[in-house]
Amino acid sequence: MTHNDDGVIAQLKAQARGNARSVEGEIRHVLKREASRPRRAAEFFARADELAATTVGTGQTDSTVLVREDRVR
Repeated sequence: MTHNDDGVIAQLKAQARGNARSVEGEIRHVLKREASRPRRAAEFFARADELAATTVGTGQTDSTVLVREDRVR
């Protein structure tokens, strides 16, 4: 780690104290939590696809039109 990481290290130490973990334990916790994000992202996009499927065949307004209308007001 470099001197630029001092703030990150200090933050991890503070989080570790607040969570009653060692710094190593806190780092492991953060890594596990962040490693699970792709799964959550996949779930988000699957749900977005489900919602999009409910509007198939429904006319959609191009956002450019809406922005131009707002500028005229």
